[in-house]
Amino acid sequence: MDIRSVAVFCGSKTGKNPVFAQHAHELGRFIAMLKLKLIYGGSNKGLMGILADAVLANEGEIMGIIPEMLIEWEHQHQGLTELAIVPDMHIRKKMIYERADAAIVMPGGFGTMDELFEMLTWNQLKIHDKKIYVLNSDGFYNHLLKHLRLSQKEGFLYDPIEERMMFCDSPVELFNRIG
Repeated sequence: MDIRSVAVFCGSKTGKNPVFAQHAHELGRFIAMLKLKLIYGGSNKGLMGILADAVLANEGEIMGIIPEMLIEWEHQHQGLTELAIVPDMHIRKKMIYERADAAIVMPGGFGTMDELFEMLTWNQLKIHDKKIYVLNSDGFYNHLLKHLRLSQKEGFLYDPIEERMMFCDSPVELFNRIG
């Protein structure tokens, strides 16, 4: 599959580890350099804002999709190429999934985990066949990977986890594997 756009799911906070912000900036730069369109949640806060600012600073194209209820809370980004304001979170996620050719998951909280697991579930159910990349910044997702491997070992997964998602330790590694 030819990848022209990527969904990136990440925190609307920066987290405590400075590597998270560094990776968001690097990822944004790579997205723009590779002429990929960023599809994301539309915020100017946290890792989302750093990512978007880096894409824009490198003349990249972005579509933000934000639900009405989060406009005040997440502070919609004003400088995006496109911004869609949608009624709710379900429509937001569906639009992001539909418009992206692949997904990248960075560190984040409940919303990021929700998006990751919905993408994985839809992939397993063959609703889509988009590749899912996890940017495991400074080992942020090591415990999750360990848990997923336990789920696989105990017979709860239909396929090996590596067939559903790729874990990468840096933006450079991710972009060497994308495609």
